[in-house]
Amino acid sequence: MPTSIAALDQLPIRCLTSGDLTACADLSEDRGWPREEHKWGLLLAAGRGYGIDDPAGNGLIAACVVTSYGPGLAAIGMVLVAERHARQGVGRRLMDHVISQSMDTPLTLHATPNGQPLYEQLGFVETGRAEMVQGHFTLREPAPEIRTRPATAEDLHAILHLDTEVFGLDRTPMITRLPAFADQFRVAEENGEITGYAAAWPNMETHVIGPLIAQDEATARSLVASLATATDRPLRTDIDVRHASLLTWLKTNGLAPIAFNAVMVRSLPSLPGDWSRRFAPVTVAAG
Repeated sequence: MPTSIAALDQLPIRCLTSGDLTACADLSEDRGWPREEHKWGLLLAAGRGYGIDDPAGNGLIAACVVTSYGPGLAAIGMVLVAERHARQGVGRRLMDHVISQSMDTPLTLHATPNGQPLYEQLGFVETGRAEMVQGHFTLREPAPEIRTRPATAEDLHAILHLDTEVFGLDRTPMITRLPAFADQFRVAEENGEITGYAAAWPNMETHVIGPLIAQDEATARSLVASLATATDRPLRTDIDVRHASLLTWLKTNGLAPIAFNAVMVRSLPSLPGDWSRRFAPVTVAAG
């Protein structure tokens, strides 16, 4: 017998652990998303997951992940409700819980067109947009000749310093996981100084480029081109639409537009940091 709406309102919300990885992937698949076990693993390790169990024992009926960057910001992602319980207030209840747990911490998320109306009702406002592009990268318009190389352990301090400067907050718990999480982790260098970095991590049949941090667009292009040379998979990335010329260059070189997401914030006028050097997030689920 289906769970009633009244019963859904009473189901407990619990913290998820790495032991819930398969259940989270099953929930993604239930909603027609890729299973994305690799990404779920990162998010559950670097952030805090919340979920509602199906009382019938059929896994999770709802889940999300919150990645904290200290008192200045937390990112909400992977907000999912099982198809059989969609449009019954479960997503709102889960979001209400996350908001209450965040206390006074400002929140951000990337919203699909379907999810945006709910988030607006919960006090989130759109502050920007990101465009997802995907495809086999074919270098038709060359990238600038800026030196890039694989990142080393000795680069970590400089990478963290640059990332904090650009992102506006300390992301050490997330960034230090990238070398193990990503298949490629590269830096751009000029006169012995690291001027950008990027990672390419496996997601189903693609490699996702993110984060992409660079002093300028020329450096961002060089990092993307260097990552592309080492994979046969299609590339996917989510670019801030204010970087219009980078998006044009990516499309010229084989990537096609897939979707737009609204970048939303709550209790904050806009995201911190320097957007002009922040080209793509680690993942839209973590900001």
